[in-house]
Amino acid sequence: MVLALSVCGVVVALVLVGLFVFGLRRRLIQRSGGTFDCSLRWNVPEEPDTSGKGWGYGIARYNGDRIEWFRVFSYAPRPRRVLERSAIEVAGRRAPEGEEELALLSDAVVLACHHRGTRLELAMSEDALTGFLAWLEAAPPGQRVNVA
Repeated sequence: MVLALSVCGVVVALVLVGLFVFGLRRRLIQRSGGTFDCSLRWNVPEEPDTSGKGWGYGIARYNGDRIEWFRVFSYAPRPRRVLERSAIEVAGRRAPEGEEELALLSDAVVLACHHRGTRLELAMSEDALTGFLAWLEAAPPGQRVNVA
């Protein structure tokens, strides 16, 4: 009986420590500001896919001329993807369709982009989209920017 209670206590303690570290990571990512909720789908096929598969929920952070994208449900201290402003080309925007509506946040807008030959989609709120497009257009003189 004592052994079972000890094991349960250790398991509960490990779960609490894991949740604390998880929350601390998110706080550290957001401490410098310039973050927004952003879902990402990498390597999107040419034909539209509205199945809702492939989306990863994350936090994007502006860092100079780059966007750093972190998975929300991860302990990794480094970004999963880094997008350079000069390499991002916006191809268009659309509302979520089909099962995507269930996979994405309720007010999300899907932005189709190209980054160094890779097709990707970003889903973010309308306010975050306005800020993202303004950030793209605010590129230094001489940088090529393609915003649809």
